[in-house]
Amino acid sequence: MNAQEKYEYWLDSAQYDLNVAESMLRDGHWLYVVFMCQQAIEKLAKGLYSFYMPDTPPRLHNIKAIAKRYEASLPSPVPEDIYDFFDTLTSYYLNNRYPDYISKVGSQISESEASEVLSDTKKVFEWLLTLKP
Repeated sequence: MNAQEKYEYWLDSAQYDLNVAESMLRDGHWLYVVFMCQQAIEKLAKGLYSFYMPDTPPRLHNIKAIAKRYEASLPSPVPEDIYDFFDTLTSYYLNNRYPDYISKVGSQISESEASEVLSDTKKVFEWLLTLKP
């Protein structure tokens, strides 16, 4: 696959995850809304990595760390508030090996927080799309 095909692979998966987040919001699964938002942005960040970098995206879930690796190749720098949002999303990553953590985080996510995270994710998603020529 060339860089464009790799990017499109990640983009398709990211768009799917964003659609799942919307479904989870409609169904009242607040924890999975924020998790799927994290997944959508992580995958789009990995798609941009695939487009700009010659190697495979790192096996990381820290979105900021992924973006920092290719930021110098971008047409414009990533604003600090976007990096702050990446940090917020990264905190919602769910590692299924730690069910106690999932249960604790899940009880702390409200409908309004899930809705706000989804809204912000959509805005950042659209902005990330502008970073690829």
